[in-house]
Amino acid sequence: MTGADSAGVPWQGRSFTPSGFEGDDGAADPRLASAVAAHRAGDAALDDVVAALAGARLLVPVVAARGEEAAEMAMVTLRGADGRVALPVFSSVAALAAWDAAARPVPVEARRAALSAVDEGADVLVLDVAGPVTVVVPRPAVWALAQGRSWVPSPRDPEVAAAVRVAATAVPGVAGVRCEPGERAELRVVLLVRPGLDADGVRSLTEAVSGHLAASEVVADRVDSVELRVLPAPRQV
Repeated sequence: MTGADSAGVPWQGRSFTPSGFEGDDGAADPRLASAVAAHRAGDAALDDVVAALAGARLLVPVVAARGEEAAEMAMVTLRGADGRVALPVFSSVAALAAWDAAARPVPVEARRAALSAVDEGADVLVLDVAGPVTVVVPRPAVWALAQGRSWVPSPRDPEVAAAVRVAATAVPGVAGVRCEPGERAELRVVLLVRPGLDADGVRSLTEAVSGHLAASEVVADRVDSVELRVLPAPRQV
């Protein structure tokens, strides 16, 4: 047994704090595994998986990276086809090994993994990127995990609905608004507009609403992407 680590730093005089995962066998958290399986089968929503993540141990991979003087261990980030940066996390040692058998698993609480994602500038967490089931955790859910609060998807978030209502109805011509799941975005904002607007008027209205939505802190924090739909307001009888 040597008196120094692989970088030549002596062990003598160094102290180590228990990680809290000393008895970890590397298996997936049963509650998380159950939530992921139910989500895959269509029996659970993504927020059910995020709720299970909040109490789970995750594995963050670190890999050898060549530094100026010696090899160092570095956290990994990935870039998706859409340009978003992702922090890969894994539910088990087996899932990590299926992705990169040489990566070192670092056990962390989900909140710590989310904080690391924010620190690294990652937009999303990707759970078990090599399968058997891959789950992408969107930015608002990552922020919620990092802040230690529960996550509600924006179409069902009452605080988002209130912020959208304030932003949209501040624009003249908007008679009403509602939120629903989008087809091309996470959230669709449906604008009910008063009759009489021509194409230019509708365009000006939607640009004004978009500007108000972009300025809303609640929308910025809790909504990943937004699409607008304009419908005529019901006529008063």
